[in-house]
Amino acid sequence: MKITRNQFLKLIPAAALTLTGCGSKAQPANTESLVFSHHYQLDYAQQFTADCYEGGYTMLTIAESDTRFLVVPEDAAEVDGLPADVTVLRQPVENIYLVSTSVMDLLLHLDALDSVAFSGTKAEGWYLPAVQQAMEEGKIAYAGKYSAPDYEQILAAGCRLAIENTMILHTPEVKEQLEHFGIPVLVERSSYESDPLARMEWIKLYGILLGREEQAEQVFSAQETAVQPILSQEPTGKSCAFFSLTTNNLATVRKGSDYVARMIEMAGGSYVFADLTDNGNSLATMNLPLEDFYAGAKDADVLIYNSAIEGMIASVSQLTERFPLLNEFKAVQNGQVWCTTQSLFQQSMELADLIVDMNRVFTEGTPAAGDTEIPHPCGLKTEKFYRKESL
Repeated sequence: MKITRNQFLKLIPAAALTLTGCGSKAQPANTESLVFSHHYQLDYAQQFTADCYEGGYTMLTIAESDTRFLVVPEDAAEVDGLPADVTVLRQPVENIYLVSTSVMDLLLHLDALDSVAFSGTKAEGWYLPAVQQAMEEGKIAYAGKYSAPDYEQILAAGCRLAIENTMILHTPEVKEQLEHFGIPVLVERSSYESDPLARMEWIKLYGILLGREEQAEQVFSAQETAVQPILSQEPTGKSCAFFSLTTNNLATVRKGSDYVARMIEMAGGSYVFADLTDNGNSLATMNLPLEDFYAGAKDADVLIYNSAIEGMIASVSQLTERFPLLNEFKAVQNGQVWCTTQSLFQQSMELADLIVDMNRVFTEGTPAAGDTEIPHPCGLKTEKFYRKESL
């Protein structure tokens, strides 16, 4: 909810009590300085770094803004003389207000759902069953979207951190108000990673925050290992278009530098719109007139419809009714039309399985043996793809 400055100031005493109330035990002794130990190893991620110090302290730095967070173990000493731009996050980091939906799956893989108290998305907006259940059971409360959080609700429960995506930069006053109340705001940038493995490697940042580094490294290693055999294969020679159709008759496609294009390449395919580059904005997508989409994708071997934007499609005919020229597409005529589930962008840690599924489509024409006769979900491990009946 929006509040006036007078209402804002009246809440400060309550906020102070809430944020310090959990610390009835004696405060740790102070230390004058941090002693550097090593740089935390990141193999793919470019949008954050982590520097480790003796005593278990870790400094996280977010790219572009150079925002810094010092993660302090629960019983470690306070650090004197920190620069003003460093925000201290003392563990346990809990009662999180989570706005960035792509982060939730990372927390699920860390068994850390109980660290989230508030969501910036309503229950019906989640496609992750565990999150829907937690909200229905009242374990996670809806506390308003990024631009209109319920400050009173968040403060009353002792929120220790707000995790936002870069949409919050469009309403900087909200970020300022949260920070004024003593709630640190981490603006995550995993969506700016152009490599799918880099996106998944952000699980290490949340492992550091939540004191689950080892678990985060194990989860990431499993995903990395899953795609390694595919990366050593020769390209399949299959071309692919990844798209959705808008209500105003445009085709939304990913730019050639986007992580989806990279996933298609990693899976052994070639992305038909690889030459599309930045058109003056930071968006990962572009809208093309249907005529341009036809020219670029007509001869593609595989079509993958992105259901995360406009919703699920029930059949190929549902697409061809909206865009009759699709009947002339090679992939439609050969029965190689697929679609993702709506959960695609929320299942951040399933990208390796999606690459594996794509590879099966490019090499076998089907993502799993024995499923060619069923037009509904294929029984994939991730159920990312749905096979659609050919026309």
